Amino acid sequence: MANERLRALEEVEKEIAVVLQCAGNILMELSKDKHNASLLDRQLLQFQSSVNRVEGELSGQIRYLTQVATGQPHEGSTYSSRKDCQMALNRAEYAKVKLGELGRTCELMLEQPPPPSQLT
Repeated sequence: MANERLRALEEVEKEIAVVLQCAGNILMELSKDKHNASLLDRQLLQFQSSVNRVEGELSGQIRYLTQVATGQPHEGSTYSSRKDCQMALNRAEYAKVKLGELGRTCELMLEQPPPPSQLT
């Protein structure tokens, strides 16, 4: 299955080369003083046909990839684990900062003399 997909992408690459060749031929013909209308028409039809094939195949490849993409990390990938670890470290650092702020606030409150009690 993977080999078929790679072969299909190789065919897309060849079609893209055809698209570029047709575009170049069209531009060369248009740069001439007298155009060959039938050559332009043939090149344009081949250009459009190749673009449609490229678009269709790439759309199919994208559809396939969206179906098989489950959001799970690749079996050989450590990205998800590293990301989870980094996020945990960020949360721990944030908690440390907030606890430090709370500790300073408590120390300031303890250093202040108690308010004089009002006797009635």
